[in-house]
Amino acid sequence: MQLYHHPYSLDSQKVRLALEEKGIDYTSYHVNPLTGKNMDSLFFRMNTTAKLPVFQNGAHILVDTIDIIEYIERIRILSSGFESDIVSNSDVKEWMEKIQGWNSKLFTLSHIPDKYRLFVSKFIRRVVIARMAQSPDLASVYHLKLKDAYMTEDKLKDPGALKESEEQLIQLLDEVESQLSETSYLVGGEFTMADVMLIPLLARIELLGLEDQYINCRPHIVEYLKVVKQRPSYKAVIGKYFSGWRKYKTLLKTWLFVCIRSVLRKY
Repeated sequence: MQLYHHPYSLDSQKVRLALEEKGIDYTSYHVNPLTGKNMDSLFFRMNTTAKLPVFQNGAHILVDTIDIIEYIERIRILSSGFESDIVSNSDVKEWMEKIQGWNSKLFTLSHIPDKYRLFVSKFIRRVVIARMAQSPDLASVYHLKLKDAYMTEDKLKDPGALKESEEQLIQLLDEVESQLSETSYLVGGEFTMADVMLIPLLARIELLGLEDQYINCRPHIVEYLKVVKQRPSYKAVIGKYFSGWRKYKTLLKTWLFVCIRSVLRKY
């Protein structure tokens, strides 16, 4: 089994948490979207969405985050020899879909300083155009990614779109806070794949330095975070990358420098 991902990709973190929680061995491949690696033709042929993560088990390829996590859970259950234990938990699935329903991309980009975001955006567009020239048979699909990049930039200039994204996040966090006032985890007293979906979202808010605005005002989420941060899966997937940084701006500068320095000479 192979996972193509990046440590700071929100959906990649969700899948890696699931793999860690289920104790499943896999081969890890880092695909850095910041340097356009997800647009390389070999990867793009496997996954024309160019989104991360991508999970491959033999000829079976999955790109939808929830599909991947459910597949991982089935693998773990089947490997235990208790196929009859596969039961669909509607509450878990409902929370998974609710959390995945909020698109973090617009919210994240809107909190990155313009000079960094625009630099990366222009660089990625140059990469896409170069890949279109190298692989003419994929030009139409690359063009869709280019169009999506321009649409994202337009949304970032739209106060209404930004406000809607924030309101969706607030509503989601309010529902989480309400649920955690009654249960230890999102679905009762046991850690589930619903929690796997939630943890990276909360970590992203902390990474952006927005915990006072969105987390610390919700005491049950604060306590929940203290608990889940002690899990080995959190420490392996998120804690090891996030524990050393105090301010997001410092992280961003370091991240941009390391990721882009090695590829700028090629374009």
